[in-house]
Amino acid sequence: MRTILTLLRKDIRLFLRNKTAFGLTFIVPLVLVYIFGNVFGVTGSGGSGPAGIKIAVVKQTDAPIADTIITALQAESSFKVLTQSVAADGTKTPLTEQNVRDLIDDNTLRFALVFPPDTVSDERLGLKLRFLNNPRNDIETQTVTGLLQKVIFTSAPQAFMDGLRQRAENFIGIEATDTFYDNLAQTIAESFGADPAEVRADMDAGLFPVATDSAATTDAESTDSESATDFLAQLVDLQNEQLAGADVKSPAATRVVGGWAIMFLLFSVSGASTSLFEEKQAGLFHRLLASPVKRSHILWSKYLFNVLMGMSQLAVLFLAGQLLFGIEALAHFPMLMVVALFASIACTAFGMLLASISPNPAAASGLATFLILTMSAIGGAWFPTSLMPEFIQSLSQLTIVYWSMEGFLAVLWAGKSLLEILPILGVLTGIAALVSAFSLWRFNRGNLFD
Repeated sequence: MRTILTLLRKDIRLFLRNKTAFGLTFIVPLVLVYIFGNVFGVTGSGGSGPAGIKIAVVKQTDAPIADTIITALQAESSFKVLTQSVAADGTKTPLTEQNVRDLIDDNTLRFALVFPPDTVSDERLGLKLRFLNNPRNDIETQTVTGLLQKVIFTSAPQAFMDGLRQRAENFIGIEATDTFYDNLAQTIAESFGADPAEVRADMDAGLFPVATDSAATTDAESTDSESATDFLAQLVDLQNEQLAGADVKSPAATRVVGGWAIMFLLFSVSGASTSLFEEKQAGLFHRLLASPVKRSHILWSKYLFNVLMGMSQLAVLFLAGQLLFGIEALAHFPMLMVVALFASIACTAFGMLLASISPNPAAASGLATFLILTMSAIGGAWFPTSLMPEFIQSLSQLTIVYWSMEGFLAVLWAGKSLLEILPILGVLTGIAALVSAFSLWRFNRGNLFD
């Protein structure tokens, strides 16, 4: 037993000294568990569901029900409601429909609710609303649609009853309206055995016989709840207008293929970059540097090889996506390869960074696994970034995965031109330049070529 304990202590010491194994065992799972927990609403604060999903609201009507629904949207923690645009000089003005259409086209925004001038009309009962959206992520869009319907269906009955009462007051006067409501409450109470005061209070509160938490406990009550929901759905005309991707033949595959492709590219490029350590151990660098070859020549050849390999891998993956899942890669192939070029350059810079800061291949491999999985998780390759906490959404915009996906979706989903995707290419170039400059600084001071 003593021998076993001695060997056990040895294994524990070796494990604790191995930073790569320690990180892959504890740090990587902890980071991913935290991200998964936030995405699926399993938070320690007791909250659940997404928070801070941006939705713009444009009010083109003076109907009070618009203010009621906007207030309800602002009270919903899942939404961050935008009602104003901010000019360069800081001047704030109410959002217009054209504003939100431009923001959705730029992907600054993906959802907007418009209250048109005929939101309510004397010629019909109910509401008319427009839901503008760019459903680049199906999970995100379904979540927002469900939450939006919940907010509208919850707040609309009160507004309907208020509207009906206001119309009655305008038509027969306040006193006659009160008398009518009292008589109606008395009739309902007598018919169903309820308290007249409670029925009248419910009428004043605008309560419909809709589902509550206690409802849905029996089959009959569930049926009543569904009927009430169907009734409200008929009263609320929520017109859906998809502003991008409506003509995409395989939307589900088009949404995800870019994220998975860039994740595998990062793994490939980081693996190729760690080959620098293997060539050093084989003594290849010494022989090369003894000839008319400089360090910069070796690094440039590696850089170009990884870029070419990355472009080839992305081309194969996108063409496979067209063959297997029907995405329209060939129709956008030239533009797709432009984005693939800049994405490969940025990924190669990332691989060089790993080689420059890691002491050995094992450390580079462990660090690559940690960073690639983290970037993929927070960059939107696995989940919509809008389902994560706001500070993670800010961090996601620092990742190669995020901007590469933006580029691929801008081409495949929105059919953007080269001029329109220049800002995205500029960000990828900036990331590559910054990371490459740091890597070169590290290579010049490291012992990789000694």
